[in-house]
Formats: sequence, C-alpha cells, structure tokens
Amino acid sequence: MNTPQLNRQIILDTETTGMNTAGGPVYLGHRIIEIGCVEVINRKLTGNHFHVYIKPDRLVDPEAIAVHGITDAFLVDKPSFSQIADDFIEFIRGAELIAHNAPFDVGFMDYEFSKLGLNFKTADICGITDTLAMARDLFPGKRNNLDVLCDRYGIDNSHRTLHGALLDAEILADVYLLMTGGQTKLNLANESSESDSNQDTGIRRLESQRAPLKVVRASDEVAATHEARLDLVQKKGGACLWRQ
Repeated sequence: MNTPQLNRQIILDTETTGMNTAGGPVYLGHRIIEIGCVEVINRKLTGNHFHVYIKPDRLVDPEAIAVHGITDAFLVDKPSFSQIADDFIEFIRGAELIAHNAPFDVGFMDYEFSKLGLNFKTADICGITDTLAMARDLFPGKRNNLDVLCDRYGIDNSHRTLHGALLDAEILADVYLLMTGGQTKLNLANESSESDSNQDTGIRRLESQRAPLKVVRASDEVAATHEARLDLVQKKGGACLWRQ
C-alpha cells in the first residue's frame, strides 16, 4: 500500500445511477456517472481539479435523477469508466482522499476497478478519510449531512439546488478545512503571506481589546454543599470527573 502524501489531499464526490441501499454496488449493479475532485496542498485549494461525466451502460434510476438531475440522454455520448480510469487513478494516487460518507463513494470506485479487472482497491493507492465519521465524532447525535454542516459552519450553499459532484466536492473542501481548523477556499495558494500576517495581527488586536472575563466565585455555603455531594458520590463508588 502506498503511503499517502500528507500535504496533498483530494476532496472527492461522485454521483451514481442509484443508491445501493442493500448489498453494495455488486448487488444492484449501480454505476458511477460523475466524478468531481478538487486538490488541496498544504491546506490550500490549488484550483486544480478533476471532473468528468461517465456513460454507465445502464439506466439511471428516476429517484437518482431527482437528486442530481443527470439523465440517460445527457450521458449517452459521455466516455465509459474504462476510458477515464487511468487519468482518474493518477489524479488520486498517493494523496489523502477525503469524501463525505466515504464508504459509499469508495465502494462504487472499487466496483468500477473490479469490472476493469484491476487487482487493487482505492485504499491500495491512496489514504481515505471520511468526513461524515469526523462530523459524527464532533457532533454526536446530530444530523451531519453536507447541507447541515454548511449551516453549522456558516458556508453559503444557496447556489446548490441539485447535487453535483464537482460542486459538492468544492463545498466539502470548505467544510473539511473549517472542521479541521483551516481556511476556506477564499484563501487560495497564491495569496500573499503579507495578507495572512495582517489578518493574524488584526485578530490579536481584537483579542487585546476584549474586556477581562468576570469570575463569579461560589459562596462558602454553595461550596460546602458541592463538596458534600462529591464526598457522597465517592462513598457510593461514583466517578468524580472534576474537583476544585
């Protein structure tokens, strides 16, 4: 297995002929019809991308068309997966591949590779990170689809009326960089270090102007009651997670 280049990340999304809700791609025979990828190097979008529509040699489910709007008529003159496979593989090779609900996209990709008789899977040529799993760790018990995450992080996706692989990959790049503490696509690789420095200086200036936090301490009576409850918990074998 290749070691992923940690400074190069490929944010990926796919659209398919159907959802494969049971048994995986082999069970229902659904295929990839669109791949969209954007490249991030050193946590900045480079502007380099990979985008292609693919003729699947089967009909697209009506339910899937309602989601992404890609019709059989539109795909009739598009290349097959075998025609774009080499370029796609080289684009993702050695990178960290980032997708939202990655098992879904990677399952389809592995299925397409197997139909070409290739003796490797996606995980053999690049690292894989699932932003849905990351979001569930950060926000347990909450909805974590891409639209919800955009609202949560203040990302404007009002132009997203239908799902499209390249558009979703661009949005996911913003979400991922914010989830992991980085900048969004507004901060492209060709931005000057002087601009970054000015922004950082402005943040520090604002922090220095903040009023000091007011500390409200518990009264002796409240503190004594709190200590008594902690002692009771300890006697009953309970775990004390915080103590003054």
